[in-house]
Amino acid sequence: MNNKVLFICIHNSARSQIAEALLKKYAGDKFQVESGGFEPRSINPYVIKVLQEEEEIDISNNSADSLFEMLKQGKLFNYIITVCDEGNAQKCPIFPGMSHRIHWSFSDPSTFKGSDAEIYEQVKEVYKDIKKEVLTFIELVINNEIKENAPAHWIQK
Repeated sequence: MNNKVLFICIHNSARSQIAEALLKKYAGDKFQVESGGFEPRSINPYVIKVLQEEEEIDISNNSADSLFEMLKQGKLFNYIITVCDEGNAQKCPIFPGMSHRIHWSFSDPSTFKGSDAEIYEQVKEVYKDIKKEVLTFIELVINNEIKENAPAHWIQK
């Protein structure tokens, strides 16, 4: 399978977990997908709740994985997709065998403030934005159009 994907964010507790879960749900038969972070933390409880309620996906038993452990294990990925802000995406190491490096910039749910309901709604918005990008990614890869038709905002500056 040539479609090995790694989603990366700082803590592997929210954005990368959402992206991994959605790619597995919508095209898990066509992709091998993992996620990792620079500073792994426990999974964000709002992310667990949003994915359960919106997609019926249970990630409550997921672990946050270390990006550096994956590097040490010599894992190879065709697609590296950073889902953090631009500054943190620049820290992403180069993986051997990588064909495509893509950047999707999303707000960090660990920084959201407000009541439980307000934070939940903010996380839900991030989930919706990630879902849109994941579905576009699936379509482009499956139709072998990723090089020609990747949206301009996916290119890391």
